[in-house]
Amino acid sequence: MQIDPALFEENERTAPVADERQFLVTGPYRCEVGGELPQVTIAYETWGQLNDDRSNAILACHALTGDAHAIGWWERLIGPGKPIDTDTHFVIGVNVLGGCQGSTGPASLDSEGKRYSLRFPIVTVGDMVEIQARLLDSLGIERLFAVAGGSMGGMQALEWTVRFPHRVGKAFITASCAAHSAMQIGFNETARQAVMQDPRWMGGDYPDGEQPDGGLSVARMLGHLSFLSDAAFTAKFGRRLQDKERFDYTFDTEFQVESYLRYQGAKFTKRFDANSLLYVTRAIDYYDLRSLESSQAEYLFVSFTSDWLYPTYQSEAMHQMALTAGRPTKHVVIDLPYGHDAFLLDGEHQGAHVRAFLAAE
Repeated sequence: MQIDPALFEENERTAPVADERQFLVTGPYRCEVGGELPQVTIAYETWGQLNDDRSNAILACHALTGDAHAIGWWERLIGPGKPIDTDTHFVIGVNVLGGCQGSTGPASLDSEGKRYSLRFPIVTVGDMVEIQARLLDSLGIERLFAVAGGSMGGMQALEWTVRFPHRVGKAFITASCAAHSAMQIGFNETARQAVMQDPRWMGGDYPDGEQPDGGLSVARMLGHLSFLSDAAFTAKFGRRLQDKERFDYTFDTEFQVESYLRYQGAKFTKRFDANSLLYVTRAIDYYDLRSLESSQAEYLFVSFTSDWLYPTYQSEAMHQMALTAGRPTKHVVIDLPYGHDAFLLDGEHQGAHVRAFLAAE
């Protein structure tokens, strides 16, 4: 089986060449389930140009550990001449509330100059969308041509269509769901426990630069296992040993796959805050959308046959929800061996459907 090499180069693939983030500082915000932030900073990036009537904006919502640099993590879908075409559309990427890539989150400083840590209020997917709406207001964008997102980003896109139905024309939602299953919640809880059981977590009050790297690394290793498929791991690593021809019979690295997971786990700790992982996983575990009756959007749902983390039946459920609401909708199932990360990698099959969806009147 041919494996796209980018499947195993996540950090390198998504890293921005230069920091082109912009920042909007907005006023106080009261979170959906309680707790107030005196002000919120929103980190975002844009590509392309707004047309005269500001009707060509597309919001690209990121997945769990993503950021505002959408043209990086969705490089095969976003760009000049690509399915989400920055020659014709104004594309916006926003780091979510509760994140750690420039938007206000638990690692941010409060009015007294102290890190919020676990004093940061619980955030919801709805809160993420509300803050994105503030950014669009500041940009003078009353209505999005489309909103797009995969995984956690798909939940944000879905929420946009019911929270602000008059502001969304089309919604492209890939490898996502309307509510997590017990297994999905279980994966996230295991990741959270890996962090919280690290002694360096200190109840969330770890000092800057001294976060619980051990637990966060394990959480990321678990994530990589769930993001990919058995076929992808087998094709890439099999049972091959790491820099040796026979076992050492120790607990040091023996297999190539062990080396890969340890490397990715360690690298993740350099770019992500442990408490942010707790907050954003909680937000998507709480998400539970039951109806699209208020929506005015047209939908494209995409799922992948090898995605066992966000399986096809969940996209089909959203598609049926849209049909029940009387909305134009299409669900496409794509047969690729890459697992959940196929939504990031597939620019060909997925891209063709996205291009046609955005071009249709």
